[in-house]
Formats: sequence, structure tokens, C-alpha cells
Amino acid sequence: MNKFFERRYVVTGIFIAIILALLGRLYYIQIVDDRYTIYANSNVRRTTILYPARGPILDRNGKILVQNEPIYDVMVNPKEVKPFDTLLLCKMIGIDKEGFDKRFTKAQRQSPTKASIFEKQLSVELYAALQEKLFEFPGFSIVPRTIRTYPDSVAAQFLGFIGEVTDRDIKRSNGYYRLGDYIGVTGVEKAYENVLRGQRGVQIQMVDSHGVFKGSFANGALDTVPRSGERLTSSLDIDLQRLGEKLMQNKLGSIVAIEPSSGEILCYVSSPTYDPNLMVGRERGNNLAKMYNDPYKPFFIRPIQAQYPPGSSFKPLSALIALQEGIISPSETFYCTGNYRVGNRIVHCNHGEAHGTVNMAKAVAESCNGYFTMVFQRIVDRYGVKNTTANFTAWRNNVMKFGLGARLDLDMPAESRGNVPTPLHYDNTYHKGAWRSSTIAALAIGQGELLATPLQLANLECTIANRGFFYKPHLVKAIGTQNVIKKEYIQKNYVGIDSGYFEPVINGMEAVVESGTARRSKIPDVIMCGKTGTAQNPHGEDHSVFVAFAPRDNPKIAIAVVVENSGEGAHWAAPIASFIVEKYLKGKITPRESGFTVDYFANANRLPDLSLYAQDLQKERRRDSIRAARIDSIKRFKADSIKKFKADSIKKERQEAAYNNKPTNWIKSLTGGRSKS
Repeated sequence: MNKFFERRYVVTGIFIAIILALLGRLYYIQIVDDRYTIYANSNVRRTTILYPARGPILDRNGKILVQNEPIYDVMVNPKEVKPFDTLLLCKMIGIDKEGFDKRFTKAQRQSPTKASIFEKQLSVELYAALQEKLFEFPGFSIVPRTIRTYPDSVAAQFLGFIGEVTDRDIKRSNGYYRLGDYIGVTGVEKAYENVLRGQRGVQIQMVDSHGVFKGSFANGALDTVPRSGERLTSSLDIDLQRLGEKLMQNKLGSIVAIEPSSGEILCYVSSPTYDPNLMVGRERGNNLAKMYNDPYKPFFIRPIQAQYPPGSSFKPLSALIALQEGIISPSETFYCTGNYRVGNRIVHCNHGEAHGTVNMAKAVAESCNGYFTMVFQRIVDRYGVKNTTANFTAWRNNVMKFGLGARLDLDMPAESRGNVPTPLHYDNTYHKGAWRSSTIAALAIGQGELLATPLQLANLECTIANRGFFYKPHLVKAIGTQNVIKKEYIQKNYVGIDSGYFEPVINGMEAVVESGTARRSKIPDVIMCGKTGTAQNPHGEDHSVFVAFAPRDNPKIAIAVVVENSGEGAHWAAPIASFIVEKYLKGKITPRESGFTVDYFANANRLPDLSLYAQDLQKERRRDSIRAARIDSIKRFKADSIKKFKADSIKKERQEAAYNNKPTNWIKSLTGGRSKS
């Protein structure tokens, strides 16, 4: 009897233990572990991402540069697809059966149970036709999106374009972006991506076991409304931009015009340009490939990426530094015979032209190479040849205060630095202590190793126009209803030259336009101060350069124009600049002398020999291929190394495990080969 009672307690204890275990498991499943909740919710909920419209972009006067238009993406959930008329769907969205199979296979690879993009960017017309018959295609749905459209088709390099995110973009965003999302790739679309993209919304709906929608989940309490991106107001003047692109068609080069009193960029032309509408829609990939293979490089943003010797446009800067250092005075004269000595060499001054007795203003006006070479040598040799390096370093530091040799931190990606050579460069080239001012005299006239971007040249003119300071150039003046965001854009950057020293230089620049090399570009009733330049080009005809600001008093615009392979600055760059300046100041262009018209310069073809640029493109593509192959080999090497490391680690672990589980030789000798217990 006692044994019976004992068994009863044991059996009861077992049942109680089982019940407690089951209750514990139920508690864990329902309270602790949320996996089953997620599974259950996924069977009754469908979450749809609602994409916001990107913010529009306006010019400085409120005219639209970029806006949005609706498009529609066809989504597919492979799990919910049932037999249907495949050929009918293919016909309606404009693909063939092979294309359908590829897209469906890709969707299955991405996720067999979640919706992914099947076909992108259907037009409103295709969407309307498909929507009527969508019920015939189970598993397929349509998601509204927006794409960019460009009413005036201008300022492509400024605006940039958007594209689908890459794996790298997704990783960098910490999961914000998903496959199929769009992101700014270049230009302002990239620089202001966080502002333009807006905030996505979410719509959660209930579905039954057959996938049929049954209304909003929780009466829409968990839904969020998408918030459109902020409006950007650029500093560009669309009328000025349109005129600049017209003048630069069939030419290589750029125009940068800046408002000196604010640093706002008024005109930002890179030529050749392209229609930004080609970078949207279903033909985007084909258009992208064509332009990528264009030897004239329309994706190369010349205002901030091209680097040229500034040529004679650099000469006023040397004069200002010399004045500030007390090395020369405005009235001091130099006699130019048409030739001048640099070390042991005799160099011709402007094709051997003799300028006679020149002071600073006349030297600027007539672009006397001999005068500015003399000034440069005095600066560098100021304390004797033993101090050449120190003197040159001081000169270099003064030059860089004007924004040369460093990025100006424009609110655009991919800005180049230009180049102001260092003493170390010359030490490496000529050996330390073996170079003198005569060795590097080409710098005096803006040649040699000196390089500047068109943006830097225009900013230099702003500094002269402001008599000693500049505001950092920028392309966006307002976000939403707020004015410029960055504090550095409203700070004056002084260059260390007293304002009084600018007058003789400006006098010379005024004479360039009034009676000098740029006299044909004189604007009626406007005093424009400028400087023509010829930037040396080892691959063909020299580049035509012109820099200027106007009017002389209370300047409203500063400009730099570069026309590649077009010779002297007075021939092409100066006339183009004069049209831009007059259009901005007067709102119109007055008639000039016969043949000196906008249409004449706009219709002129100054494109260089295509074969030369085709060779450069081939070299660039070859470098890209070598770089890609090198990166690929590094990745493979890393992957193989990791794989080998893991294999060696596993092998080592197995060897250690085998070693620990087997008797060692000395134990075997004592135990006759048996393990010691």
C-alpha cells in the first residue's frame, strides 16, 4: 500500500512538471520570444512604404530648375503569384517573355515572400491601362513614385542626377535605404541629399489568408504620412545660365560668375553640357553609357575640376603682394625693351613687343611679362639667394590667402585644389639649394606649375572687387524659407592686403577693357575691369582666359571665362564674359560693332580635334580598367586570405582537439599503448 502511494506521488509530480514546462514554454513564446508574434503579424499585415517627393530646386528669382512628375513601379511578391496571362502583362508594360523571366527570377532571389521591384518607372499612361486589369495579375501591385524633370534643361552639372542606391550606399546609411531606393549621385542632388529626400511614410494594411486586403490595420493608428523634401533656392540666375550655355555650345571650357558682395554664384557653366532629362526614365542607362564614352567628357565638371595655368590673369595678384611687402611702389617704373633676362636666358615679352617705360598700372594694362618677372624676382631674392626657400614660402603663403592651391569648400562634391607648388617640389626637381628665382620665373606670369580652377579665378576677381576680402562661393542660398545655412558663407575672408593698394591694380584692369587688349569687349555705359590671359596648353592651341568684375565702383558681378584651345583671351573668353556681365547688369545686350554678336560667338565651333581627346579617353578607360582589376584582385586576395585563415584555424582546432583526446607517446610507453585513466 505504501508503495502504491509512493508511485502516485511520483506520477503526480511528473504530470505537474510537464504542465509547468508547458506553461513555461507558452509564457516564453507569448511574452519573451517575439518571433511568433512577427510571424503572425506578417500573415495579417502588409506594410507599404510611401515614398515622398524630393524637394524642388529653384533659381535665385524663384523660377523652377527641377520639379517632380509621377511614375509608378510594378512590384511582385513571388509567393502570391498564381497562373495568369503572362503575355498580356508583358505587352502592357512593354517587355518580352525573356525579360519577364529574368525579372521574376531576380525577384525570387531577392525574397520569395516579400514584394520587390519588377519593372520601374511606368508612365502615367501605362499605369492607367495596367491599373484597370491589375486584378488579373495576382501577386503584382503598383507603388507610386516620383522622378525629376527639368523644364529648362539647363545647369546639368550643378543639378546632378539621382540613381538607385548601391550596396555601399545602403551600408553607409545604416539601413535607411533599401534596394530600389533613389539617392543623389552627383551635383546638388548629392550634396543636399539629406535635405532633398524628405521622410518616408508607412501604410499598414490587413490581409486575409489569401492575401486579399481587408482594410487598415488598427484603423491607421500606426500609419505615417510621407513628408516631402525641403525646397532649395539656388544662387543661379536661370536667364544668365541659359545665355552662358548658349555661348559655350560647341566649345570646351567654363563660365563662373559670382556676386562679390555675397559669394553667391550667379552662373555656373561647364561645356560640353547635356540635357539633364536624359538622366531620368527607362532609357537612362543607355544615355549614361553614351555620355560616359563621349571623349569630350560631359560629366567632367570644369568650373571646379578643370585646372589651368592662370596665365596673365594672375599678374595683378603678384603686384598686390609686392605692394603690401613694400618691394615696389605704384609709381616705380621699369623699361621694357621687348626682351628681358631671366638668369642666363633672354626671354621675349609678349611676342617681343616693347612696352617702353611702364609703371604698375600700365604693366597690368599691357600685360608686360618683363615687369612682373622683375617683381617676382625681387620678392623671392629679397634677402639674398641663401634665403630663397624662406622667401618663396612667404610668397606662396600670400598667394594661398587668395584661395589658390586649396579647396574653397564649395557646397558641391568633387572640387579640385588647383596647385601652388611647394619648395619641396623644387627641391625634388632641382635638388635642395640648386634652384633660384630665375629657375621658377614662369610663376610670375601665371605659368609653370601654377594651376587654378575657374572657380578660384572668379573668386580672385571677387577679392580685387571687394578691395581685400572675399566670401566663400556657394550655390545654394536658402533651404525652405531659411537663408544660407553655413556660417562660413557670411564671413569675410581677408587676404592681408591693405585696401589702398588695390587702386593702381584696378586702374590697370580698367585700362585693359577701355583701351587695352579687351577693348572690343567694352560694355556701353559700364566700366568693367578685367584681365585677358593665355593659358599654355601642351596638347594644342593655348586656352583663352578672361577675368573681370563690373562695375568698377560697387561691383555687382565678378567673372572668369575659359575657352579651351582658343588662343588669346581677348579673342573668345573676353567677348563671352562681356555678354554675361551686360545681361546681368542691364537685363539686355546692346548692339555692338558688326559681327560682334551673341549669335556669332554662340554658333562658332571651337571644339578641338576629336582624335586627341579620344586618345585621352582611351587612356583614362585603360587606367579605370587597371584600377578596377587591382581592386578586384585585392578583394579576391582578402577573401582567399580570410578563407585560408578560417581553414587553418579549423584545422588547428581539430589538431588540438585530437591531441587533447589522445595519449601522448610517453604515456603510451608506460601503459603499453593504453590510455592512462
